[in-house]
Amino acid sequence: MSIEELESIAQAMVAPGKGIIAIDESTATIKKRFDSVNVPNTEENRRAYREMLLTPTKLGEHISGAILYDETIRQATKAGVPFTKIMMDAGILPGIKVDLGAKPLAGFPGELVTEGLDGLRERLAEYARLGAKFAKWRAVITIGEDTPSGTCIEANSHALARYAALCQEAGIVPMVEPEVLMDGDHDLDVCYEVTEATLRSLFGALYEQNVLLEGTILKASMVVSGKDCPDQADVDEVAEATVRCLKSAVPATLPGIVFLSGGQSDEQATAHLNAMNQMGPHPWPLSFSYGRAMQSAALQLWGKDMQANFKSAQDMVVLRARQNGLAALGQWKKGA
Repeated sequence: MSIEELESIAQAMVAPGKGIIAIDESTATIKKRFDSVNVPNTEENRRAYREMLLTPTKLGEHISGAILYDETIRQATKAGVPFTKIMMDAGILPGIKVDLGAKPLAGFPGELVTEGLDGLRERLAEYARLGAKFAKWRAVITIGEDTPSGTCIEANSHALARYAALCQEAGIVPMVEPEVLMDGDHDLDVCYEVTEATLRSLFGALYEQNVLLEGTILKASMVVSGKDCPDQADVDEVAEATVRCLKSAVPATLPGIVFLSGGQSDEQATAHLNAMNQMGPHPWPLSFSYGRAMQSAALQLWGKDMQANFKSAQDMVVLRARQNGLAALGQWKKGA
């Protein structure tokens, strides 16, 4: 795939008023979600749930792409149509999670490094054949008393950059996700410092690995107070700190930034994104790549009666897509 094609896919991912739905939960993670609504974690139930999420008729109006799990990219609707075909017909780009999860970083207790580089070239070639246009790799940065260490940030940035280079070699747009976790009692300022250091390290590593930024998307965490911090920053403080941090560390050549919800409530995630876009214009589009904040309300409905509530759960997914699409334009209003 040419550089121009990578660039055009990246730009389509952050088209005005559109964002990404993340439905790439592993089989173990989806079990936790299903357990919360008393749905058995079978392959057929996972397939039916993903069909509910991917097939609403108006989804493509506000969703540019969906991040899939390995099982999902190989699945089809009940009628036998591959999910990737349904998506492409609706103008939704298929994406794929390719990392193998965060594991303990040897020598650094409490810190994690994401694994999955071994054999990635071959896996990416297969995913490209299966229709994937972009991929995702998540690194996890934990804030604690003596963490993160520089070694942890550097190890994760290096892995993200190697993954990104392999993606572009395979004709797939890399989404790089260095998530700074909300867990902890740290305040907004500490989150800002760690996020800025992580982003600077990441873009240094991408540069060293000859990754084309014009064909790369950043999936970023917002600068927020730790969830156990007694002094929680308000919506405007989060928006201002996040934008300031991004402008300090992210090159303007990047086609766009999408945010993860990272444990925020549905409404918080939308309100923060909206506030940031009301502060614009920015060097890059700011949009969303939400998982739980897109799915949770629909999952509750679907879980009560998978067949009777199929359509109403789909309507909830479209509503959340529309709300976040408006927030990506700075046009969302609470209660709308």
